[in-house]
Amino acid sequence: MFVFINRNKTMETKQQSSQYSRRDFPVLGMTCAACAVSVESMLKSVEGVKDAGVNFASQMAWAEVAGNIPSEVLQNTLRSIGYDLIIDTEDPQALQEEAQARHYRSLQKRTYAALALSVPLVILGMFLMDMPYSNWISLVLAAPVVFWLGRSFFINAWKQAKHGKANMDTLVALSTGVAFFFSVFNTVYPQFWHSRGLHPHVYFESAAVVIAFISLGKLLEEKAKSNTSSAIKKLMGLQPKTVILVQEDGTEQEIPVASVQPGQTLLVKPGEKIPVDGLVSQGSSYVDESMISGEPVPVLKEKEARVFAGTINQKGSFRFRAEKVGGDTVLAQIIRMVQKAQGSKAPVQKLVDRIAGIFVPVVIGIAILTFIAWMIFGGAHAFTHALLASVTVLVIACPCALGLATPTAIMVGVGKGAEHHILIKDAESLELGYRVNAMILDKTGTITEGKPVVTDVIWLQDDGGSLPEKQALITMESRSEHPLAEAIVQHFKQENIRTVIPAHFESITGQGLKMSYEGRTWYAGNRKLLSDHGISYTGQQAAGLQAQAKTLVYFASDDQLIAIIAIADKIKDSSKAAIHTLQERGIEVYMLTGDNKQTAKAVAAQTGILHYQAEVMPSQKAAFVEQLQKNGKVVAMVGDGINDSHALAQADISIAMGKGSDIAMDVAKITLIGSDLQAVPKALLLSRKTVQGIRQNLFWAFIYNLVGIPLAAGILYPVNGFLLDPMIAGAAMALSSVSVVANSLRLKNVKI
Repeated sequence: MFVFINRNKTMETKQQSSQYSRRDFPVLGMTCAACAVSVESMLKSVEGVKDAGVNFASQMAWAEVAGNIPSEVLQNTLRSIGYDLIIDTEDPQALQEEAQARHYRSLQKRTYAALALSVPLVILGMFLMDMPYSNWISLVLAAPVVFWLGRSFFINAWKQAKHGKANMDTLVALSTGVAFFFSVFNTVYPQFWHSRGLHPHVYFESAAVVIAFISLGKLLEEKAKSNTSSAIKKLMGLQPKTVILVQEDGTEQEIPVASVQPGQTLLVKPGEKIPVDGLVSQGSSYVDESMISGEPVPVLKEKEARVFAGTINQKGSFRFRAEKVGGDTVLAQIIRMVQKAQGSKAPVQKLVDRIAGIFVPVVIGIAILTFIAWMIFGGAHAFTHALLASVTVLVIACPCALGLATPTAIMVGVGKGAEHHILIKDAESLELGYRVNAMILDKTGTITEGKPVVTDVIWLQDDGGSLPEKQALITMESRSEHPLAEAIVQHFKQENIRTVIPAHFESITGQGLKMSYEGRTWYAGNRKLLSDHGISYTGQQAAGLQAQAKTLVYFASDDQLIAIIAIADKIKDSSKAAIHTLQERGIEVYMLTGDNKQTAKAVAAQTGILHYQAEVMPSQKAAFVEQLQKNGKVVAMVGDGINDSHALAQADISIAMGKGSDIAMDVAKITLIGSDLQAVPKALLLSRKTVQGIRQNLFWAFIYNLVGIPLAAGILYPVNGFLLDPMIAGAAMALSSVSVVANSLRLKNVKI
């Protein structure tokens, strides 16, 4: 019987484990990485939740939940500690964005108001402290700044305290609260100090300025964070909302793309986006598949050719049979992969928050010990000195210098990057860039220009191409729908060659063009076109061009070859030098491309790249990034296309070329304006200089505290009777902030 019961329990456990499903929810109310930790721990504590995780950057949470547990249980659990989940709505992302927008507008108003009230407070506290009723005026101005405009610091500090944690908000709330209430006491009851021969100083301006400055930093952080979901939205926007369904009787009907079923026949007109994955059943056209392959040349699609959702049809029209719809399409998989890559990164606990987590209890402990020590050994004025010394410890430990250490250096670094056409959207990338030891480059649009251009025109006649010959060539190419034809037309555009009216024009699928004009037959196309029409060619010029991975177009008339035109995606002038610089710094450079092996080999040889892979799909790029990370590498990815978005999201540092797709630039944390690859080593050097500045700032902030806090506690009083005045402590706090800002400004003069 005992065994029988255990077996049932085992079977029941297996059955339950198989019924777990993953649910994703937008989270509201998180303001720091510690909040994300709290949300995650609370979700995991709910009975029936197998596992859970939170991504602070995207403000999303996921949970593996038993099927019979309502989402409201998770929502109510988080509401009990001040957070919220968005559940069971048609468009939760839209609701989350709306809530974030409201929060940003509210924070913006509070920050501007705090700054406006802090200005007169500083003037009163620094220059007009002896003016009649100045303390009372300061009290009236400071109260709304601290307790209304800065209320979020106190609320968040309370949340952290409930979980036994402390962060930057705790330090801000503690120091500003103590400074404010101590100042209120000195304003309301100054006789307490006058009777003891001391002057009652106030610190209203210090409390207000700390709130204003830290609020400004949070506002800048929120602005950057609000753009995290725009890449996913744009990816979703690649799929059309409606599609033309061809019914069995041949009639056409416009239906929502969500209603498409596998097996249905759909019509795609010129210039339209393909709605779902499928196979061409009738017609032909060239399709721009750069979002998947990254290659600039559109692909010919004929009967039984595969087409993918989100790719763009060119000039032709065709019908195709739907195969994969909804979440099964390649586009939907790319969206999921980008979301997973963004969400898989653990929330980064900011350096200052980690320091504050230790610093806050230490400061509180020192203040308490200071009070106790003075009460025991202080003699006749024990309480007075105990109160003054403990308050001075809390005032001098105000987090202004600590809070400014990182953001001021980051702000100067971001500005320095902008001067060199490097747009940095994420401070974390700037902090991490100097550690990069593996660099992955996309080929098309990153190393190369990203569009086919004519590189060579070899005329086989001595005349270098007569006017009638050029007119015939331009006439044919201007009538062609082939994507390479545009490159030829653009090449000869500067010569102002006019087109002619042919007697006959024909486009031969898979071969090229044929035209009759003024009694002659003209041809432009590949080698098969020549051989099928009896035109021979025995020269060696073509072999050399093909070895450089260039596409050749042969131009002939009647039975004679006239010219060979080579077309390629040109390597940027700066690419080779940039790659050499990266390699000199000990960074391994890899090239990943969806192009063929011959082209990849040629580009790698010309640029000095030792490691490359060809015919790589988007998911394979991301997998390669992940493999390097597993091998202990800090990986930077540079790309420009939708096909790079998954790998960009997966990489430690993501860099987009400014002339690339909007989605690549949205996913990437660094964008290079002008697409000059030389900016990549500059960005990494800027990261190193910025991190050096941050470390120097933190060093001085802590040295100041290590020296200032013991002085404030009265460590020199037994030696020479020196006791630090709280007003001097306030001035020292301000001086430490000035020194940190000044050190950060030195970054403006560094060379990168």
